[in-house]
Amino acid sequence: MTVAYVINILFTTYTIFLFVRVISSWFPAWQGHHLMRFVAFYTDPYLNLFRRILPPLGGVLDISPILAFFTLRLMEMMLLGLLT
Repeated sequence: MTVAYVINILFTTYTIFLFVRVISSWFPAWQGHHLMRFVAFYTDPYLNLFRRILPPLGGVLDISPILAFFTLRLMEMMLLGLLT
């Protein structure tokens, strides 16, 4: 198992966590579930960085996850580029 493979798996897993967090925000009843609290615990600090830069529009539409996904992918590509 190469370092690049492990990095790819870690970034993919975190991307899935972010996706689950975004989808779960559409269903308030899910917020109390222990799995959603686990996901929120690990993703909210990262998302909050982007929410400070790009606050929700009209207090409702949060587009900061788009920037978060883009930045995460960019970091992965840069890290993998350094290894190759």
